[in-house]
Amino acid sequence: MTQLFLDDLYVGQKFVSESYALSEEKIIQYAQEFDPQIFHLDPVAAEDTFFKGLAASGWHTAAITMRLLVNSLNLHHGIIGAGGDLVWPQPTRSTDILSVESEIIEIKPSKSKPNQALVTFKCETKNQHAEAVQILHPKLIAFKKISI
Repeated sequence: MTQLFLDDLYVGQKFVSESYALSEEKIIQYAQEFDPQIFHLDPVAAEDTFFKGLAASGWHTAAITMRLLVNSLNLHHGIIGAGGDLVWPQPTRSTDILSVESEIIEIKPSKSKPNQALVTFKCETKNQHAEAVQILHPKLIAFKKISI
């Protein structure tokens, strides 16, 4: 995959990731290490919680999103975040197959570093029913191609 420089990017440009299949085992394994709450750990006990069943940690969904973005946004120098907004409109479930649809919504050139800009994306992590389980608006640093 060709690396993308700032010069290759434009507002309205879209990217689609590959897909990632979750499972009950993956949700529980992640939760045991990083977010050990009952609705992420125990499918039976999770039935009596806010989520009405086993749900992936939002941070697990975010980590999957990051992996999918690394593979679909091949930015030169990598994905370097400079902030953003994140929401989880509905739970991610063990049967979900996730993919990320990204669109550039703003490119703001740096005033002090002319070789770079902040590029704001709208990244929707969707399940197999095209329902958003996470919406992320990251601000990423993109670099111009340096000619020698």
